[in-house]
Amino acid sequence: MQCSYGSQPGEFKTAAGRNIRINQKAQGNIRDFEAHINISSFGMCSSKYNPIVIEANKGNHQQLIPQPCQPSITLPWMNGKNDVYVNQSPALLICSTNICMWHGNISFTADGQE
Repeated sequence: MQCSYGSQPGEFKTAAGRNIRINQKAQGNIRDFEAHINISSFGMCSSKYNPIVIEANKGNHQQLIPQPCQPSITLPWMNGKNDVYVNQSPALLICSTNICMWHGNISFTADGQE
């Protein structure tokens, strides 16, 4: 995964105990959106909307100083597969996206399949 304000790729993990698999990998659904459980950090955040970045850059009129990414996701993934359900919620697709509270666009860079 990637975030438009992150400095490095993140990792996606499905909810614990997921039994539905594709090629021996657990299938995600649109409800797998919890930060640090389903969605990892994206390294350093450079969003000017992130309070931690704002605080670190007070009085700095030069180059933006990124701060450690703390994803804040409050809504399920968008663009799930509405005709395929995984644990009563639409399955995730490579085109599924989400938005961090700090305005970062989160998307998949690979589908996890070989």
